[in-house]
Amino acid sequence: MNGEPLTILLVEDNPDHAELIIRNMEDFQVANTINHVKDGQAALDYLYGRGIYADRKQFPMPHLMLLDLRLPKVDGLDVLKEVKTDEALRALPVVILTTSDAERDMAMAYEHHANSYVTKPMNFDDFSRLLKALGFYWLAWNKHPW
Repeated sequence: MNGEPLTILLVEDNPDHAELIIRNMEDFQVANTINHVKDGQAALDYLYGRGIYADRKQFPMPHLMLLDLRLPKVDGLDVLKEVKTDEALRALPVVILTTSDAERDMAMAYEHHANSYVTKPMNFDDFSRLLKALGFYWLAWNKHPW
């Protein structure tokens, strides 16, 4: 990330959780664009630019995906597996953002190459440090270098 606008794909089926995450990210100036989809199939359609997500100017490739595990249509772990086995998508950082603190869920996420695992509700100071560790340096200071 060299000063380009940050786009985050939020994959969250719970509207209350999604609103809280989006509101906090806006308050903390985490991203320029947060695109929210409500199920795993929509996440895959977005990533592959299919259907309503075909216009990359309106739906740019994300720099980061925040992915819930329990999703309708396609489970979050299945989305993660597909992303991390696809040559074109595997470099996309994926942070699992879920209410589950079960060791099995965490182990499965890391087995399928999740970049990080965060349980909700998340602490935004910790989240900022996580983004810095993933290479999104300026976010730790809530400002952009441009």
